[in-house]
Amino acid sequence: MTASLFTPFDLAGTPLRNRVVMAPLTRARAPNDIADERIALYYAQRATAGLIVSEGTPISQEGQGYLFNPGIFRPEQIEGWRLTTNSVHAVGGKIVAQLWHVGRVSHPTIQADGGQPVSASSKQPMGAQAFGYDESGTPSLVAPPAPRQLATDEIARIVGEFAQAAANAIEAGFDGVEIHGANGYLFEQFMNPLVNDRTDPYAADTMENRLRFTLEVIDAVVARIGAARTGIRLSPYGQLFDMPLHDGIDSTYSALTEAIGQRGLAYVHLMDQSGYQMGEKVMDGGAETGFQALLRTIRGNLPNTALILAGGLDRARAEQLIDAGLIDLAAFGAPFISNPDLVARLQNGWPLATADRTTFYGGGAEGYIDYPSYAAA
Repeated sequence: MTASLFTPFDLAGTPLRNRVVMAPLTRARAPNDIADERIALYYAQRATAGLIVSEGTPISQEGQGYLFNPGIFRPEQIEGWRLTTNSVHAVGGKIVAQLWHVGRVSHPTIQADGGQPVSASSKQPMGAQAFGYDESGTPSLVAPPAPRQLATDEIARIVGEFAQAAANAIEAGFDGVEIHGANGYLFEQFMNPLVNDRTDPYAADTMENRLRFTLEVIDAVVARIGAARTGIRLSPYGQLFDMPLHDGIDSTYSALTEAIGQRGLAYVHLMDQSGYQMGEKVMDGGAETGFQALLRTIRGNLPNTALILAGGLDRARAEQLIDAGLIDLAAFGAPFISNPDLVARLQNGWPLATADRTTFYGGGAEGYIDYPSYAAA
């Protein structure tokens, strides 16, 4: 019998050749923030995955927190991405665009006219780092300042920018989009009551207010491109970029995924940050309480929406979760960097190549498109 990880899957009408997902990976390789030939080759090399989720693609200059990220808001960026989607489709792959607004995890050197980053909150993300320009004008990791809290009447503009970015992604040839609601960026800045210090209808005082922005974006994107082409990434219990744990995590994500289930999105992509290391800090997802218990709740809230899990998976664990009916698809991040043929390696039990961490972000072809397949090596 074929192992479940390598069987085809129908993702809301989009046929996937297997249940392996390439998770979004920021690589900061885009000159002028436009996807180019190298980026197209990088994704085409990895297109044996059932589904590729692109690196985060900013929906606006305001939403960008890192230099050299290919955006999806200017005409030349849409055109640049088309080369990638054509290349992936030419070898039988499927790819969705991850739509990104970092909120407060940005820096004036990236913003138009040196403006302040914006957020749901007025609180500075302590210990967080953006990738902008230092005082000497050199690209460097820089500490984000306290953000400017968005006025109530500005929020509709950002909702509209997400919808437009989704339409741009379809124009660029993507098979759908993934709203980046994870990892301490803008959506979590609205949803986390210890970060969101608003007093308007987007405050965190009630569940309806806490989820208002996220559901408005989902509904606006669905109105533009359809629920079958819309997914979302979430990271409950994640603590990246100064996201404190709070008592309402289970209730917040249970209510959110229930609302997503009612809307019939293509998928929910969960990121389990348990054991994830950021500097000196190791994330704790809380084993059988915490993330794992919530995973079972979320599964029950999504009767017609696929569930993808990322974070610390290997073949055995992925197949165990798929066979148990807890998840539908398994996402792999870092292993795809150094193993363009990861699907074949997992299927055949071939050893995985180790990635050179010093080439994860920025640079040229080295550590990007020069990793050989197992057979070639």
